[in-house]
Amino acid sequence: MQLAIGNKNYSSWSMRPWVLMRQAGIPFEEVMLRFDAFTPDSAFKAALARLSPAGKVPVLLDGDFAVWDTLAIAEYLAEKFPEKALWPANVHARARARSVCAEMHSGFGALRSNFPMNIEASLPEVGRQLLAEQPAARDDLARIVAIWTELLEQHGGPMLFGAFSIADAYFAPVVMRIVGYALPVPPAVAAYVARVQALPSVAAWCQEARTEHDFVPFDEPYRTSR
Repeated sequence: MQLAIGNKNYSSWSMRPWVLMRQAGIPFEEVMLRFDAFTPDSAFKAALARLSPAGKVPVLLDGDFAVWDTLAIAEYLAEKFPEKALWPANVHARARARSVCAEMHSGFGALRSNFPMNIEASLPEVGRQLLAEQPAARDDLARIVAIWTELLEQHGGPMLFGAFSIADAYFAPVVMRIVGYALPVPPAVAAYVARVQALPSVAAWCQEARTEHDFVPFDEPYRTSR
């Protein structure tokens, strides 16, 4: 299989299936489509159009069959590799994992728009200022803290549902936002953040993200250069 992704430094959606597949030991070939100006003659858009009619990364290619949208990719992988136990085994835990992933997939717009993922950057002053100014972002962060706290208490860690699952891959970009903007979280959540950062798949993604030297102004609202 092949996985088409955007820049590791910026592309939170690409990070999810990449981390999931790497951590679960599912072999794949990475196809990097670097972001550009996103103009009508964009090389990025032209390359992506050959892979998916949706025109967005990530795209999973299984032979000549394409699956797009991160949640659809996760479900496809869970069905194709049942032995990997990508969802929790318990029916209620599995439903809850799907619920929180769907909530992440469709929600938390204030957090995502105010704190775009930027693994290379350290922006604690931006984090402090925006949390003070943006109540919707504060609400999003509080909801994420509540989700993680409840699941860690219920399942005992180290990951949200005990063992690593799609849910941890799905929230990995949020972990990187918390780190990059130094967003305040309680000790139990901070410990989970550290454990996610230490996952081999997440560490590998971040290491490679820091070697990129692209500067995409669209994804850099708080800096004018690197």
